[in-house]
Amino acid sequence: METAAVLNSSGIALTEANRPYEAIPLFEKALSMEPENPLLWLNLGIARQHTGDYEAAVECFYQTVNIDNFISEAWVSLGLIYYELEQFELAENCYHSALQVEENDPKIWNNMGALYFTLGSNEEARRCFEEAVRLAPMYYDALYNLRDTCLELNDYRAASEFGRILSGLEDFRNRFSSSRA
Repeated sequence: METAAVLNSSGIALTEANRPYEAIPLFEKALSMEPENPLLWLNLGIARQHTGDYEAAVECFYQTVNIDNFISEAWVSLGLIYYELEQFELAENCYHSALQVEENDPKIWNNMGALYFTLGSNEEARRCFEEAVRLAPMYYDALYNLRDTCLELNDYRAASEFGRILSGLEDFRNRFSSSRA
């Protein structure tokens, strides 16, 4: 028997397999069974985002947060779309909403930092990247962004330290991947 949960699981698998066009009808069918399920709306939005249909994805993500305002992934997804569309104020608002839900999520802090870096607010970007690294000390993307931000701020000593940490992470990655070959 096809249930919303089964359709959702199949849709997620298809989206993860880069087959979002096949996933979308499954999410839509699941939503016809459970129209107030925010996770179905979220997953439909992610699939639509993968197809490049940002307008439909945005509608899905807003439907998600209208049902359950505490799903940070919907706010982050909205922020990423608005960032890509260069609607930076909307992206910032979405990231702030995500942080109200998940203040200890290093990926949200990293995204916020990337936004501020793009806007040229390097001190604010640094603060966000530092928070991301505080929350996840070996978070490669945040360390990389923090190093680059420190370079932009002419803090070469800090940039060098973050570069050293990044090199250590790269060495670890190389040893790990070559030992599994």
